[in-house]
Amino acid sequence: MADDKKLSKVEQIKLESDYLRGSLPEALQDETSHFAEENIQVLKFHGVYQQDDRDLRRQLVKEGKERHYMMMIRARIPGGVMDADQYLQFDKLSETYGNNTMRITTRQTFQLHGILKSNLKETIKSINDVLITTLGGCGDQVRNIVTSGAPHEGPFYDKVRKDLLAVVDGTSAKTNAYHEIWLDGEKLDLNEEETVEPMYGKTYLPRKFKIAFTYEGDNSADIYSNDIGIVAHRDGDDVAGYTLVIGGGMGRIASDKKTHPQLALPLCFVRPDELVKTCQTIVTVQRDHGNREVRKFARMKYLIEARGIEWFREQVEERLGYKLTPPRELKWETSHDPLGRIEGVNGKVHLGLFIENGRIRDTEELPLKSLLRDIVTTYRPGVRMTTQQNLILTGLTAEQVSEIEQKLRGAGFPLAGEHSPVLLNSMACPAMPTCGLAIAESERALPSVVRELEGALKEIGLADEPISVRMTGCANGCARPYIAQIGFVGRIIGKYDVFLGANVAGTRLNQLYKEMVPVAELVPTLVPVLKMFKAERQHGESFGDFCARVGIEALQERFTPVS
Repeated sequence: MADDKKLSKVEQIKLESDYLRGSLPEALQDETSHFAEENIQVLKFHGVYQQDDRDLRRQLVKEGKERHYMMMIRARIPGGVMDADQYLQFDKLSETYGNNTMRITTRQTFQLHGILKSNLKETIKSINDVLITTLGGCGDQVRNIVTSGAPHEGPFYDKVRKDLLAVVDGTSAKTNAYHEIWLDGEKLDLNEEETVEPMYGKTYLPRKFKIAFTYEGDNSADIYSNDIGIVAHRDGDDVAGYTLVIGGGMGRIASDKKTHPQLALPLCFVRPDELVKTCQTIVTVQRDHGNREVRKFARMKYLIEARGIEWFREQVEERLGYKLTPPRELKWETSHDPLGRIEGVNGKVHLGLFIENGRIRDTEELPLKSLLRDIVTTYRPGVRMTTQQNLILTGLTAEQVSEIEQKLRGAGFPLAGEHSPVLLNSMACPAMPTCGLAIAESERALPSVVRELEGALKEIGLADEPISVRMTGCANGCARPYIAQIGFVGRIIGKYDVFLGANVAGTRLNQLYKEMVPVAELVPTLVPVLKMFKAERQHGESFGDFCARVGIEALQERFTPVS
């Protein structure tokens, strides 16, 4: 760990925060509309980002007014699993205190936007009232642990779920600050032998830390984009063990070529009883050796890149006190969310709904939010979010699913089979107007781009081709654009870098094809490559595999105009 003199500004804030308290209690009592910088950083650990409405910035400056500040709250919902009451609580809070929308994130949880500072405490308390926390939603710690969206049932899956929750508990922050600040808890007085944060210490981790679970064969959770990917191996109704891959991460800075996305590398195989301790140990290696001086190099992927996977393995083994078992070879059969009717056990049926870009709201054309509220209130299903921003209603009867489908169709909501494959495989981050890091549109831009692409694919004769398309408003990659067959990454307002060539399984990164392409030219830029794909593809070859086989440089040479 770097000494105090070399700590970055954020590290200093964490060090002086008194285990995530900062001056939040005092700041919540004043009448200002926003928090100071030190508390902004501490708030992230509590699941809160301070934002402002960027659409209003220019007008407010003209009027001599301050920015329209508001908070985004991100919950921690392990595996994205909720009951009906929990879903309805988020729905209620989004209307009482938020902007009347709910956002399913790529981390399999809900975000509420538009919360005013004066309503922040009551909103967080109300989320906790239904036994959901926001602690760990953001910040330099292990964040919401995700898994495959498929609503599997049976003893094997129950055991994996139990192990997932054990890792959640074993890697969660232990500070009492959250309860003191948001739930009116009393500050605990610890004796000298007790440690507030036995795993994290005073400065927590150098950067955010992501963990994903899945079952061998199903990579719908994109485990290779996580700091730790955990793959369950089945032995009948039992869990034979888990293969761990480590060091993945999507973030990069477009102007700094030393930053880059990275896919996780195989580390080891562990028995179920070894899982929690091994995960904790991996976290502590990153805690002690991760870069705390320069935040853009603070993710664990850069530590592994600098020291090597063998060095990292040796560090873990030394702390555990035994040699790690080599990882098992992994094979993948699917990377798609289960949508439409999904047959369960004991006569139960689940229904997977495509939620475009994860945004649940009412519009004049489609009152989706009200419709889902009515369905959840009436039928009381379980609710499961996915890392691809979709929603699955679980534990229904076939008759109930038929009634729900009828309601959805009657309101004008297309069922999964009525969407094109390219739309079903599209994702965008929120970006404008709420995200302070966005430098281009994403959620508001992708729908029209995808529909234009739908038309182009139909004209070319590729309407049924399941090509994944992901867009982000900056290079941080929250929608995982670097493992999409087509990735659009915002560079400046109205212009995007275009990436091509990832594979369907999510085990290969794409590559930069074109830079600074205006949004109106995104689809026209792709059309020549798609036509070449249609004419020259090998049998069963995906678009991403075609681009990788032909080579990005060859595509650039063929389709770059001669000046």
